[in-house]
Amino acid sequence: MSKTVHIGSKSQFDSLLRSSKIVVTDFYADCYLDQIRSHLLRSTLNNNGKLHNDTELRRSLLLLYSRTPEIVESIKGADPRKLQAVVKKLSAEADSDGANGFGEASSSGSASWMAASLPKGYSDVTDQVDVRGLDLLNSASECGTARTLFDNSKPSALDSGKGKGKGPSNEEEDKKDWVESDTDEQLMLYVPFMSTLKVHTLHITSLPGKDDDEPPMRPKTIQLYSNRAHVLGFDEAEDLPATQAITLSPRDWDEKTGTAKVELRFVKFQNITSLVVFIVDGEGSGDKVRIDRMRIVGETGEKRDLGKLEKVGEHD
Repeated sequence: MSKTVHIGSKSQFDSLLRSSKIVVTDFYADCYLDQIRSHLLRSTLNNNGKLHNDTELRRSLLLLYSRTPEIVESIKGADPRKLQAVVKKLSAEADSDGANGFGEASSSGSASWMAASLPKGYSDVTDQVDVRGLDLLNSASECGTARTLFDNSKPSALDSGKGKGKGPSNEEEDKKDWVESDTDEQLMLYVPFMSTLKVHTLHITSLPGKDDDEPPMRPKTIQLYSNRAHVLGFDEAEDLPATQAITLSPRDWDEKTGTAKVELRFVKFQNITSLVVFIVDGEGSGDKVRIDRMRIVGETGEKRDLGKLEKVGEHD
């Protein structure tokens, strides 16, 4: 059953809009605060086609969103019958659109491209990546940078079908919009966050070119290290115990989107301020590994004060 989520920031609200087919937002005035707060309910229908009993109506303005972060219906005052009818209608429309998959960006252009469905109760929190602090070791200079991995756009390889295409909107036209390793198959990625996160899943997209004589490989062995103050060196990472080690198999990659959903041991990824993603090797006998996109799925917590030094754990 869906629960009421108290919205604390615009980024959190935008993230929830992207992760839900239907969103009912309740805006109400608080006499003690000179601002408008929003309560968001990710509304679903039960088997009888009725709203869950915990749906709460107030003397308020209810705005309904569907598929894209655009208002498609508004209801003033407590009118449960009208809300019931509108949600049922939008639910039917959303279900009919499901055949289009999750690989398309919204028509408004403001939502992030998603290659895989989100686990129930969690949202895309990739917008909490602090791109200014990203670091990537052993990446080929002719390919994209660490920022490329978190770009909102759909990978060009999905349009060209050959792994070749122009870079995303914030890069030069001739820049490849993916990352490849350089001297060997290993990559080391440092990802700091602007908020404290609970990380549930990583979506990793890898689309090796089919027509290349020596195509790069998809990642196979991945080691994750949480809450590090900076990127790790390759030798350093080999000597440290990983927070979690993952081994991907060919069947983990979706044939259509080239994406693997990497579910984490959730209890180990609470209160996360940064991740180090160590690509140890690839699937195959090649010399290079390729990654096109990466998405972070979980929950957003308190904003971090990035202007102050923070105490790190004993392992730092």
